[in-house]
Amino acid sequence: MHITTSKLAKEFGRQAFGDNPGGYHAARPEYPEWVYDTLNSQCGLRRNSAVFEIGAGTGTATHRLLEIGADPLVAIEPDRRLADFLRANNPDKALKVVVAPFEDAALEEATFDFGVSATAFHWLDEDAALAKIARLLRPGGWWAAVWNVFGDDSRPDPFHEATKELLEAPASPSAGERGIPFALDAEARLDALKRSRAFDAVEAMTSRWTLVLDSDQTVALYATYSNVKARRDCEAVLAELGRIAREDFANRVVRNMMTSLYIGRRAV
Repeated sequence: MHITTSKLAKEFGRQAFGDNPGGYHAARPEYPEWVYDTLNSQCGLRRNSAVFEIGAGTGTATHRLLEIGADPLVAIEPDRRLADFLRANNPDKALKVVVAPFEDAALEEATFDFGVSATAFHWLDEDAALAKIARLLRPGGWWAAVWNVFGDDSRPDPFHEATKELLEAPASPSAGERGIPFALDAEARLDALKRSRAFDAVEAMTSRWTLVLDSDQTVALYATYSNVKARRDCEAVLAELGRIAREDFANRVVRNMMTSLYIGRRAV
């Protein structure tokens, strides 16, 4: 994975994805089922668990949390366009959508069994967010942050190598601070949980998998990348990505994926 040094402002992510919620939702892959199995078996997520979700977006994780039985599920989403899509796509009476940045969301403290953020937590100030999360959870409640990461330095990645110069742009906070993607920097993420002095039983888990895309799917996916959306020549970049996928990769792009999950229990 190519990491650039300049970063997009964290505020950018709060309004970057709402112009085409349907396209975003269709292009982004689901999280592997082992994530939800872990939340159930290790974190006690089950029917009638009181849950909050930070940065719910279009609901890639939300719908699975509802299927598991989260009730109530309070989804916090700062972009009203995404929030409207989320409500329309999940007409479940257990779902309550709060349209606000997490920092400003008025939620009752010590009332939740579980909190989660799916590929969104890097847009927050980590220490301040963890402090608020700890206040919202009941003693013994669980926090989980999960990411799907597009890229894996341990495996060859021909499409990334062919396009990395094209994609030069300010990186999102997902790029991390130490040359390691935020989601894969287990030392930093676990240190933050421990530094809060609010969590025990902290743990990190990862898995590797593969995403295979045709050229149209490739363009649709990269159109959801914050660093691509921030480009003034976004449409030209996407067109060139599609051309490379069609002509140089025979309409078959393989992206190496990693999923990372961090969990911690609210200390009693």
